[in-house]
Amino acid sequence: MIKVLHVITGLGNGGAEAVLLRLIESDRAMHNHHYVISLTDRGLYADRLESIGVSVESLNCPRGRVTLSGISKLFILMRNIRPDVVQTWMYHSDLIGGIVARMAGIDSIVWGIRHANLDPLYNSASTLRIVRICARLSGWIPKKIVTCSEKAMRLHKSVGYRASKFVQIPNGYSMERLKPDATQRQKIRAELGVASQSFVFGMVARFDGQKDHHNLLEALGLLKIRGIEFTCFLVGSGISFDNEILVGWMRDANVLENVLLLGPRKDIPAVMNAMDVHVLSSLGEAFPNVLAEAMACGVPCVTTDVGDAAVIVAEHGWVVAPQDAGALADGLTRAHQSFSKNKDDWHKRKVACRSHIMANFELERMCERYRQVWEDCMQDH
Repeated sequence: MIKVLHVITGLGNGGAEAVLLRLIESDRAMHNHHYVISLTDRGLYADRLESIGVSVESLNCPRGRVTLSGISKLFILMRNIRPDVVQTWMYHSDLIGGIVARMAGIDSIVWGIRHANLDPLYNSASTLRIVRICARLSGWIPKKIVTCSEKAMRLHKSVGYRASKFVQIPNGYSMERLKPDATQRQKIRAELGVASQSFVFGMVARFDGQKDHHNLLEALGLLKIRGIEFTCFLVGSGISFDNEILVGWMRDANVLENVLLLGPRKDIPAVMNAMDVHVLSSLGEAFPNVLAEAMACGVPCVTTDVGDAAVIVAEHGWVVAPQDAGALADGLTRAHQSFSKNKDDWHKRKVACRSHIMANFELERMCERYRQVWEDCMQDH
């Protein structure tokens, strides 16, 4: 039995938080004990973690900085829990969680890196400062550094992180939760007033500069000029008609009648099943979960070439240059042509998408590799 304390920046609706939940849900079957501390608030996932018996504490630090009371509480919690391993997630928790763990006498520390874009245009100065500090401390604080992405690993080695400590563990997915479901497809389409025969693109992504919704909407505008009939679902936090910037981009691209803004949803697998093609228009990612999740549901993908997106999609979808609306429009056009040309071939593509995820990114494989990292740290005293 291993006692693992996870320190994470927050428990909002993000990729790292979702992976943390899946990891703990699966690993508890091995009778390991997990504790979670959020540097900020309880977010979306605290209740879900507690519902499966996980102890969750939030330090309530303001986002982007820590407080003396927060650090003190973190230290006391670590001393009381006495974990075998501290697993941190994302830069702020790598730094704060790692330092406090060392202060508490814990040396089995594993950092988690889930970011593959350090462009100053899309990262705050404080985040980049923490990255530089972590690079300097990477030889002392963590025993291992886990990253989900080959690109993220290369990037962080290049900025000074200790190369010998990296372990790449791709994200894993529950093939039981994510699967083709014709009933859900019909249900969601009926709910949204979309005909069963309509061609639907979709993107699940919060409104964030890295997701580059502007690029997607420009590409959709080009599709409309080309005479392609489509509907597009946009799903995620900040995705609503209250978002004047997003609606302005839709208006500029002349796609107001084609795009449905669905906001955040709790039924993502069902919504993905209602799509024919999932799109990712990002300008920066590490290991984009939504591609693997869509493919596990049997939904082919068009994606920009960011992070490990090309590895996830492989030959089963379409990969285009980022920040290039014309290239994205061409990829979407090719997907639409493939869908329209031969239904048997399209069905084979859908089956191949799911088979690829099952063979390479199944949840238990990810969990086994995390357990091995934790065990290695505990033995290396």
